[in-house]
Amino acid sequence: MKHPLIPTLGLAVLAGMSLVSPARAVVSIDWTTIGNPGNAGSGAHTWYHPAGYGAVSYVYKIGTYDVTNAQYVEFLNAKGASNSAGIYNSTMGHTGGSYNFGNIAQSGSSGSYKYSVSSTYANQPVVGVTWFDAARFCNWLQNGQGSGDMETGAYTLSGATSGFVLANADAQIRLPTQDEWQKAAFYNGATGTYSFYPDGRNDITPSDANYGYINMGLVNVNFGTPSSYGVYGMGGNAWQWNDVIVNESRGLYGGGWGDNGNGLPSSGEALVPPTLLSGDFSFRV
Repeated sequence: MKHPLIPTLGLAVLAGMSLVSPARAVVSIDWTTIGNPGNAGSGAHTWYHPAGYGAVSYVYKIGTYDVTNAQYVEFLNAKGASNSAGIYNSTMGHTGGSYNFGNIAQSGSSGSYKYSVSSTYANQPVVGVTWFDAARFCNWLQNGQGSGDMETGAYTLSGATSGFVLANADAQIRLPTQDEWQKAAFYNGATGTYSFYPDGRNDITPSDANYGYINMGLVNVNFGTPSSYGVYGMGGNAWQWNDVIVNESRGLYGGGWGDNGNGLPSSGEALVPPTLLSGDFSFRV
């Protein structure tokens, strides 16, 4: 695959070149190409992003869906025998009650931990991930999966579980920037306009996105109406980490299944510490 242009500030485009050999790959990511390079921003802005969101000068790829429980279980079974860096936590395995978020089971003892998820929850977004968990998953993908390193690659983490780390200049598989996420969610390349919601329209219903406690928990990642580019789950179901850093916080977009709808529009954003985890925090690469 042709290597795309590398944007400024040392952040490389998402999945510009797959470094995963087909023979070795266990986790297969569905990619959506986001074209129309050089598009204008939305005009919606904040004090730390005065030019508006969504302007991207290059073609890139983004995961069509959130990373699923099944995909994260493959990562855990490859790298989590001792659960180093805390890539598994009890929120990922929460079961019972009305909400049933998580449902990844850990068995065995340290040094030989194994992980599994039932078919009922396999295609739901993995939740309970911190920004650092998501970054390690990106490193593992970039390094060929299997025994590939999770501490270097897209991000140089070197054991870090707190603080702030920028993507490396040669990162190939990483978390989206604000602009990349917003463009994939709200921009229509055919019309050159932005929709208010990530279903390609200026209105949204519970059949388009999982929000407002309608489903009382998570649903599969292919639920609802995709964005104009065909990317699913960018509104509702689970909030998604991105690579923005504002003061002491990282950014989350998209809203969750319990969101009343305020997190779903293009103006919806949460700024939280990168170490925070929740039953509705997920990510896409």
